[in-house]
Amino acid sequence: MKTAMIKISVAALLSAGAAFGAFAQEFTKGVVNKVDAKANKVTIKHEDLKSLDMPAMTMVFRVEDPALLERLKEGSKIEFVAERVNGKLTVTEVK
Repeated sequence: MKTAMIKISVAALLSAGAAFGAFAQEFTKGVVNKVDAKANKVTIKHEDLKSLDMPAMTMVFRVEDPALLERLKEGSKIEFVAERVNGKLTVTEVK
């Protein structure tokens, strides 16, 4: 009985860990080329976006959070998370 409970506990922990890993965000390095505050957009020259299966390039992203947009400055080296939000490529986190 104890062995079965241990096996069930281990299986539950492994499942929880796998689920958490699926939600982990991957940061990508880039350089801010342009900030368009009126349009809530930023142009970033970035490395491969592995989570979106995109090669390195320069492209425009939406930014929904105005506070995040205020932190972005042209020429800044950043690490960011990009996701598809309502079908649009969007920067969701910056560090």
